[in-house]
Amino acid sequence: MISIAGIELEIFERGQGAPILYLHGGGGIGLDIPFLELLAKERRVLAPSHPGFGKSSLPDWLDSVDDIAHVYLELMDRLGLTRVDVIGFSIGGWIAADLATKVPERICRLALIGPVGVKTGKPDKLDIPDVFAMPREKLDRLRFHDPAKNPVDLAKLPDDQLHIVARNSETLALLTWEPYMHNPKLNHRLHRVNVPTLFLRGASDERYAALVPQARIETIAEAGHLPHVERRDETAAKILQFLNG
Repeated sequence: MISIAGIELEIFERGQGAPILYLHGGGGIGLDIPFLELLAKERRVLAPSHPGFGKSSLPDWLDSVDDIAHVYLELMDRLGLTRVDVIGFSIGGWIAADLATKVPERICRLALIGPVGVKTGKPDKLDIPDVFAMPREKLDRLRFHDPAKNPVDLAKLPDDQLHIVARNSETLALLTWEPYMHNPKLNHRLHRVNVPTLFLRGASDERYAALVPQARIETIAEAGHLPHVERRDETAAKILQFLNG
């Protein structure tokens, strides 16, 4: 745990070498740990639980991705991360992109796995289905190429872990409810991200990536929204190859 701006942040740290700042998705960091262990074989990985997720506290003034990006600017200062590679998944990709528009000079390379945060579709339709109103089984069919590969069985989780699952979902709703899963201003700021950027997966990623000057897209075969869970080894290899230049 580390205290930043009055917030108690839970941080996972693994490995040695050049640092990677990893920003998790809306489900929290639990599913990502095996993937982070692979990255940590070559690099030092720093992975905070966002405010309101996991065991990190949530102050009453924090209610946006922009707020979290500012918290992580302070975290980077505290950890001495003058320049750092950043990986973001889903809402973590949104936070990472927002961070990179603020201080592009402090980002070496940026890897975004199925990021949200930008609306590129029709104004009268959601780009992303309403995940808060969707039955778990249907949601898994959208998240996974093979839903059987979801390692989480809610019926078997102890109460303390169920509490974290519910808390993660509640905080995700706080941050993304309105406007839904995006910031309309981010589209107009992404031109500032003048660093090599990798987009992994997602049909809408092509339109998102077009807003980032040095972006390229790669797809992980037979993987849904969570390639780092379904195809962990391949995803880690692609990202490390990109980050290591």
